[in-house]
Amino acid sequence: METRPFQFTGRIRSFGHAIAGIIRMMRCQHNARIHVIATAMVIAAGFFSISHPGMVLDCTRGLDHLDGGGFKHGVRILADAASPNFHPVMRDAKHVAAGAC
Repeated sequence: METRPFQFTGRIRSFGHAIAGIIRMMRCQHNARIHVIATAMVIAAGFFSISHPGMVLDCTRGLDHLDGGGFKHGVRILADAASPNFHPVMRDAKHVAAGAC
């Protein structure tokens, strides 16, 4: 496979695609909204009482939950596209992705 040369405009487009995916996740996943609010509250609390290392760890945990939610949402979209009707294998794939979060 031949690699393409680095282009700054290509990197900007890739960030645009990532942001579009995050927006889609925020619109479709109610738990993602809760995680964003909880992470924002941890950041706000960190300015008042939590030590700096503790705040960094708590923010990292909150963002890890968002990553897991994005992974789960992606698996769900692919499973629904591959098998619109109920299929036990797709059900299991969705359950495993949910458990990985």
